[in-house]
Amino acid sequence: MAAKNSRSNAIGAWAFLIGVVLAIVLGLFQSSLGNVTWIPIVLVLIGLVVGLLNVGAAENSNFLLASVSLVIVSFMGSAVLAVVPQVSLILSALMILFVPAAVIVALRTIFVIARD
Repeated sequence: MAAKNSRSNAIGAWAFLIGVVLAIVLGLFQSSLGNVTWIPIVLVLIGLVVGLLNVGAAENSNFLLASVSLVIVSFMGSAVLAVVPQVSLILSALMILFVPAAVIVALRTIFVIARD
């Protein structure tokens, strides 16, 4: 895999930052936002952009380890921390962001391994 150019790195980095901030805002203010169905769709799309543009070949293993850890902890933590609804909602929103990114990076890694 070729190294990511600086433009795609910048887009991926901004997508990552926007996604995390949006996940936190969604978790903190979901009750006041009402039934907003477009925010999870935006988080999934941002997760796809992060997976495609923000993770280079050298970072695949670290990203997959960190994202799988985050998804597992978010899944388990959202149930455990249900007594603090905002924290539970933030973890759920982070999961919506990171699952598509992890899937993209995992598939790309598998294709590289299969090609070699």
